[in-house]
Amino acid sequence: DVQLVESGGKTVQTGGSLRLSCQASGYHHSAYCLAWIRQAPGKGREGVAVLWIGGAQTQYPDSVMGRFTITRDYDKDLVYLLMNDLKPEDTAMYYCAADQLYGGGCRDALTFAYRGQGTQVTVS
Repeated sequence: DVQLVESGGKTVQTGGSLRLSCQASGYHHSAYCLAWIRQAPGKGREGVAVLWIGGAQTQYPDSVMGRFTITRDYDKDLVYLLMNDLKPEDTAMYYCAADQLYGGGCRDALTFAYRGQGTQVTVS
C-alpha cells in the first residue's frame, strides 16, 4: 500500500518561506503522480502542485505559480513543497497525495487515490 506522511507545517509570517516534506512509500517512482493539495477553513480543496514522470514534469495553478515548487528526493522517498512569499490566503491544511499514471498523464489531483493526514500551515 502507498503510505504518505506529511511534516513541516507551522505558523509563519506573511512573505516568509516554508518547506513541507512528505515521506512516501509503497509506489513505483516512474509510474506515479505526486501532488500537494490544500484545504482552507470553510473552503474547498485545491491542488497546488503536481509532479510526474520521474519528476520531469510539474504543474501549478495560477494562485501559487512562481511561489511554490514541488520536488522529490528519490533516495529518501521524500516529496517536498517549497513555498515562498507566503500570503495569508495560503493558510490551509496541506496534504500530500499520490496516484497512478493514466495514459502517461495525471488525473485531477483532487481525485488522487492516496492522501496523507495533512500538516497545518498558518500565515499571519
